[in-house]
Amino acid sequence: MVDTVDKQRRSEIMGRVRNKDTKPEMVVRRVTHGLGYRYRLHYGKLPGRPDLVFPARKKVIFVHGCFWHRHEGCDRTRTPKSRVDFWTEKFEKNVARDLANREKLIALGWEILVIWECEIENSEELRSIIDTFLCNGDPKKSKDLQ
Repeated sequence: MVDTVDKQRRSEIMGRVRNKDTKPEMVVRRVTHGLGYRYRLHYGKLPGRPDLVFPARKKVIFVHGCFWHRHEGCDRTRTPKSRVDFWTEKFEKNVARDLANREKLIALGWEILVIWECEIENSEELRSIIDTFLCNGDPKKSKDLQ
């Protein structure tokens, strides 16, 4: 299948794809900050450069786009119709890299939360997921209750 736009337009479209400060990431950052938690961004000393890092808690949050990181069962996880072999290989490498980074972080003693792009739509549920993760499931430690 042939691409439906010319090379210059495709380059412009792909040039707008970001790997940090994405809209889903900004939503997660606002919610987390609103709950009273403070974090480091894209800490390069950790495998995979997690989006949000909580060093004192040894916890990290990755905000993954469903398309790029292949969220299983999600409607946003589709494969382009052109250059299928290229995209399949690219997605497989992304998933393998994500898994390797998670394994390295776990081996280093870090806890991991992956928030998918499609999960940010329900802000109350997102607040609950983040708060529960960061306070170890203990409501007494929840910043929301202090």
